[in-house]
Amino acid sequence: MRLLDSRRLTGPNLLFDVPGAILDLANDDVPHAAVPGAWRDALRAMLDALGWGGEADAARAFPGGWSLAFTAPIDALYAATEVNEWAFAEASRVLRGEPRSDFAVERARLAEVIASERRPALIALAAAANERGLTFLSDDKRVSVGLGTGSRSWPLSRTPASPERVRWNGLHNVPVALVTGTNGKTTTVRLLAEMARAAGRVAGITSTDQVDVGDVTVAVGDFSGPNGARTVLRDRRVELAVLEVARGGILRRGLPVPLAQAALVTNVANDHLGEYGIHDLDALADAKLVVAKSVGDDGRVVLNADDPRLLARGPGLGRPLTWFTLDADHPLVAAHVAAGGDACRLEGDELVLHAGGARHPVVSMRDVPVALGGAARHNVANALAAIGVASALGLPLAAMRAGLSQFDNSPGRNPGRLNHWQIDGREVILDFAHNPHGLAALVATARSLPARRRGIVIGQAGDRDDESIAELTRVAWSLQPDRVFVKEMESYLRGRERGVIPGLIAAELRRLGARDEIVSHHDTELAAVQAALAWSAPGDLVVLTVHEDREAVTARLEEWAREKEEKAEPMGERRG
Repeated sequence: MRLLDSRRLTGPNLLFDVPGAILDLANDDVPHAAVPGAWRDALRAMLDALGWGGEADAARAFPGGWSLAFTAPIDALYAATEVNEWAFAEASRVLRGEPRSDFAVERARLAEVIASERRPALIALAAAANERGLTFLSDDKRVSVGLGTGSRSWPLSRTPASPERVRWNGLHNVPVALVTGTNGKTTTVRLLAEMARAAGRVAGITSTDQVDVGDVTVAVGDFSGPNGARTVLRDRRVELAVLEVARGGILRRGLPVPLAQAALVTNVANDHLGEYGIHDLDALADAKLVVAKSVGDDGRVVLNADDPRLLARGPGLGRPLTWFTLDADHPLVAAHVAAGGDACRLEGDELVLHAGGARHPVVSMRDVPVALGGAARHNVANALAAIGVASALGLPLAAMRAGLSQFDNSPGRNPGRLNHWQIDGREVILDFAHNPHGLAALVATARSLPARRRGIVIGQAGDRDDESIAELTRVAWSLQPDRVFVKEMESYLRGRERGVIPGLIAAELRRLGARDEIVSHHDTELAAVQAALAWSAPGDLVVLTVHEDREAVTARLEEWAREKEEKAEPMGERRG
C-alpha cells in the first residue's frame, strides 16, 4: 500500500458533518477488501488508548485504493493526521505479515503530539458561540465569532482565556450562500453580487479570480477555498456573503462554514476526475452535494433539474429544495411547484420564480445581457440559479431584476466568461472554457451566432488524461471550424513535456477528419490568439478559450478594436 495524501478536514466533508482527518492510499500489494478492517483495528485501539474512543470512522473505496477517515477535535487536527498515518502504517505491517510497532511507545508519542496542539480556550469559545447560535471559525492564525458585520476575531495566540471575557453584545451572523458545480460558478456568484448591490447590501464574494467586498477588490487570485471564505466572513463591512466553493477545497478541507442560508450546485460534469479518490461522475456529484450539509430547515438547496445526477439525488438530501430548469414543462419541477415547492423556470422568454405558492415573473431573457439574447443558454441557466439563491437570501424581486439587467459580459464585469467583441465586422468571444462540458456550452452559443467562417483557439492542461483531452477536442470540432489554432500552455504543462498536449489534440483532429492545413500549432496562448485574429475577416466568428494570459489577450483585443475604430473613423464607422 502507498500513502497518496494525508490531510485535515476542517469543516463538513464528504464522509462526516464535522472536522476530522483523512488519508488516501493506493492499494497495490495486499487484498483490497482487507484494508479497511486492518486499518480500523489499529485505529480503534489507538483512539481508545488516547481517550478518543467516541470519535467516528469511515472507509470509502475508490478504484485502486481507499480513503480512510475519522472525526477529531478541532484543536487537534494536525495530531489526528499523525494518528491516522500511524494506523495506516500499522495496518500495512499486519497485512504484509511484518512485525507490529511498539504500541506503548507510539501511544506515548501521539499523546504528546496531541497535548502540544490542544487549546482548551479555543474549545470553550467554540462551545459558547454555538450556544448563542453564532458561527465559529478558526485556522492556524486567527479565531472568530459571528460573521461579517457581526463578527469579531482574534489572533489565535490571543484567543480569549474564557468566554466571559468576550463582549457578545452586537455579535451576529450574516446570510451566506455557497456556490459550487463544474461550470457556471463564477458567473453566478457575480450575478448574485450585482443583485445584492441593487438591493443596497454590501456583498462579500469569493471566486477563482478574486475576493471582493462591495466595490472593493480585496485580493486577486484563486480564492475558492476556505482561506478566501474566511477573509470575507471576517470582514466587518460584509452584510451578505456569496462564496464560490470549488471541488478541490471541499475534498481537501471540507466546507469553509458550517451553516449557510443557501447552497447551489450548478451542474456536474467531467473535470479533475482521479483526484482525492473521485474517479467518476457519481462520486463527483456526491462531493459537490456536500454543500447541502450546511443548509438548515430554514434555508434552501438550489439544484439544476436539467442535470440527471442532481435530479436523482436532490429528493434524498432531506433539505428544502429550489429547482431551476430551462424546461418549463419539466415533470418533476412541475409536480414540485404544484405541491407548493420553490422553483425557477424559463417560461417562454420569461425567467420566473415560483416561491411561497405564488408565481413571480422576474425578467425577460432578452433583458439579461449575459444571455446574449438567449443564445447563451448556459447563462440563462446561471441566471435562474442566481434567482433561486437570491430568493433564499431574502433579496427582493426588484433587486434580482435590476442585477440581471445591469450585469454584462464585458471583461471589466465578468472577466474570462463569455466576453464578447464586435470588431470591424468580426465577432470575437473569449471564455475560460476548460473542460468538455464548459466548452460544449461555449460551442452551442457560438453555433447560434451567424458567421461566414468560424475559428477556434484551444489547448488543455497536462493534468488531464488522454481521453479527456480527446473529448475536449471532439467538442471543439463540433463547432465545425474552418481553422483550429492549437496553443501550448507553459504554466499548465503539469508534468507533461512541451508539444505533447498539442500533439494529442492534432492527432484527434486528424482522426475526426480535419485537414492538416486548417490546424496550426502555436508556442504560446497569445501567439495562437494573434494568429486567429490575423486569419479572421469581416463576417467571421473567432472563439478564444483563454486560460494562461487572459489579461494580455484582453489587452490585445481592446488594442485591436481601437486600431480598427481609428481606421474606420474617416468613413464614420464605429465598433459595434
